[in-house]
Amino acid sequence: MAAQRKAEIEKLLGPTVQALGLELWGSELALSRAGGLLRLYIDHLQRPVTLDDCEQVSREVSALLDVHDPITGNYTLEVSSPGLDRPLYRADHYARFVGSDVRATTSLPIAGRRRFQGRIASVEGDKVTLELDTGAVSLAIADIEKAKLVPRFEPASPSRSSRKGKKHE
Repeated sequence: MAAQRKAEIEKLLGPTVQALGLELWGSELALSRAGGLLRLYIDHLQRPVTLDDCEQVSREVSALLDVHDPITGNYTLEVSSPGLDRPLYRADHYARFVGSDVRATTSLPIAGRRRFQGRIASVEGDKVTLELDTGAVSLAIADIEKAKLVPRFEPASPSRSSRKGKKHE
């Protein structure tokens, strides 16, 4: 039910985000009796997402949500960039980051486990193949409950501008 509502919200909001020159990367919807949270992730292919982008999307989609009222009760709207550890939702997301490291949790155990961390080796249709330390595993994207990129950082190189040992004349 929540997945269906989330898909309906993305279908409603996607064209508005796109009209602003951005992509609706994905969303998270968490509802509770005390209130809910709708988090939208927006992206831009050519440049980083700015605070102005987030504010503009927030204003536009807030008005749309007020008119269509797809979420009953009180909730908080958050709009942000997916970040370096961006969540992955669809096959095209995985395909865009083939060769990158990912951490994924499946809804049901596969080969006795639910948590996987490895490099995205390939995407074929609705399946993603991860290269793990123990070998390759193929996961149906529909079975992945949550997946995020794991950023790789290169070690800092020593600075060449060090002036140690130089004498001034």
